[in-house]
Amino acid sequence: MYKAKAKSAGGDSSAVYDVRMTGRAVGRLDLESDLRLALGRNELSLEYQPIMDVATEMPVGFEALLRWRHRDQGLIMPDTFIPIAEETGLILPIGAWVLREALRQVQEWRRSVPAAENFSAAVNVSGRQLVAKDFPEIVEEAILFSGIDPAAVHLEVTETVLMDQPDLPKETLQRLSRLGIGLSIDDFGTGYSSLSYLKWLSARTVKIDRTFVEELGSDPHGATIIELVLGMAGSLNLDVIAEGVESKVQLSELRRLGVRHAQGFLWSKPMPPAPVPSWLTALTAGSPGQEPSPHVR
Repeated sequence: MYKAKAKSAGGDSSAVYDVRMTGRAVGRLDLESDLRLALGRNELSLEYQPIMDVATEMPVGFEALLRWRHRDQGLIMPDTFIPIAEETGLILPIGAWVLREALRQVQEWRRSVPAAENFSAAVNVSGRQLVAKDFPEIVEEAILFSGIDPAAVHLEVTETVLMDQPDLPKETLQRLSRLGIGLSIDDFGTGYSSLSYLKWLSARTVKIDRTFVEELGSDPHGATIIELVLGMAGSLNLDVIAEGVESKVQLSELRRLGVRHAQGFLWSKPMPPAPVPSWLTALTAGSPGQEPSPHVR
């Protein structure tokens, strides 16, 4: 019923059953069962993509991205397992681990790599986490455990998630704000948010979705939406990060428009932790960055 969207359409609709649905349902149940064991089996890991200063092309922080390398199936994409984690509630223990590990790792680089001493750490959070009553305590514990400056912590929430959470407790957001962390609105421009939403969320950053960035240089109207976002962000004292930068043409356009920060394969694909220090050293020494590779998120 769920796969055919009969229930998600409101519960008063119907759909024709297809025997292939059984196979998909069984496969999903198997993934759910394995996901419950993934943390204990050390199958979950984080990769890090740098957030760059557009003017200098030097990194200012990293976004942590979750990966699941199944012992039998290999790499399973987040688009496949994150919805399962959210529906089952597994996103709560997994999300707590992600937050703790990401802040610990970025703080380790801040302490040990001279070029990284002021880096920020961006971590994606789900709507399920935001409505959990103990979420502010989990964030505070992760900050204390890592020793990172709270001002360097950015929690990223997609615009669609925010709009799907009409009962999002304002008290939770206020408590997070009092910790001194930043809230970023990811995939901005793809949902239906309003200026009033941004105001009461106390957001610090909006991230322009890659679908708008990829049009730069090829569509004469490609810069229009970005200009509008920049104008709105400036009025609300918000920083702007452009996602999905893959070419020098796009970078040149972002500079012309006045975008301060960006991320994308032009500089680096998401990396496991081990090569990050040498990548940073090579970058600060003037060596070329990594070549772009197929996008994994």
